[in-house]
Amino acid sequence: MKFEGTERYVATEDLQMAVNAAVVLQRPLLIKGEPGTGKTMLAEEVASALGKKLISWHIKSTTKARQGLYEYDAVSRLRDSQLGVDKVHDINNYIRKGKLWEAFEADEQVVLLIDEIDKADIEFPNDLLLELDRMEFHVYETSERVVAKQRPIIVITSNDEKELPDAFLRRCFFHFINFPDRQTMLRIIDVHYPGITKSLVDEALDIFFEVRKIPGLKKKPSTSELVDWLKLLLSDDIPDEILADRDPTKAIPPLYGALLKNEQDVHLLERLAFMVRREAR
Repeated sequence: MKFEGTERYVATEDLQMAVNAAVVLQRPLLIKGEPGTGKTMLAEEVASALGKKLISWHIKSTTKARQGLYEYDAVSRLRDSQLGVDKVHDINNYIRKGKLWEAFEADEQVVLLIDEIDKADIEFPNDLLLELDRMEFHVYETSERVVAKQRPIIVITSNDEKELPDAFLRRCFFHFINFPDRQTMLRIIDVHYPGITKSLVDEALDIFFEVRKIPGLKKKPSTSELVDWLKLLLSDDIPDEILADRDPTKAIPPLYGALLKNEQDVHLLERLAFMVRREAR
C-alpha cells in the first residue's frame, strides 16, 4: 500500500515518492521545510492513509534521547522503600516506557513521529543512532533487551534551527518540502474550503504572495497562516472588492494578524505604505 496523500492533505508527487521510498528502504524519513508547511501533519496523514497507529514524540529543548527509550524513577523507589511500600521490590514498577519502546513493542507496524528534532541538544540525534539503526536497545536496570517486533515507519521533522550530525543524516531519507506554488496552494485551499468563491481566493492569494515577496520580512506567512486568514475573511463576510480594490497606500491587509506574527513586519509594511503615499504626492 503506497502513500498518495489523503482527502485532508495535498501531497506533491515528490513528497509521495519520498514517503514511499523511506518505507521501502526502512529508513527514517527526515522532513525539513518552512514552519507551517505541514511537516507534522504529514506523519498523521501517512498513518491515516496506511491504516496504522500514530505514536508522537514532540521534542523540546530539554528533551533527552534516553526519555524516548525509558526513564527510571529512582527517587520514587527510594521514597517507597522508606515508606515500606510493597511494590518497591519490583524495579519494573519504576520504569516508564518512552515513545520508542512503545513503538518497538507494538504487535503491528506503527508510524513514529519524532517532531522538531532540531529543538533538542546537538547530541540528541547522535544519541539515537544505534537505536534507530538496529531497532533495539538495552534496559540497564533490568538487563532487558528490547527489540522491535515490527520496524516502525519513522517520520522526523526539523525546522532547520540547527545543523544535524552527518552520521545521523546518513541514516535518513531526506526530503525538503518546498513552499507550495500557486497551483498547489489552490488545491490546499480547496481541501479546506471547497465552496469558497474563486474571486476571493484569487485576490487573497495575490496579497499573500505579494506579502511573502517583501524583502526584509522576519517571518513570512506560511500555508497554515493563509488557511487561518481565509477562515477569518469568510467568517467576517469581507467582500471580494475590498481585497481587489485595496489602496496601495495602506499596505496592511485586512485582518493582518493572521498573516503577520511580529511587530517588526507590521512596521515594515507601514513604512512601505508611507513611501508609496509620499511618492504619490
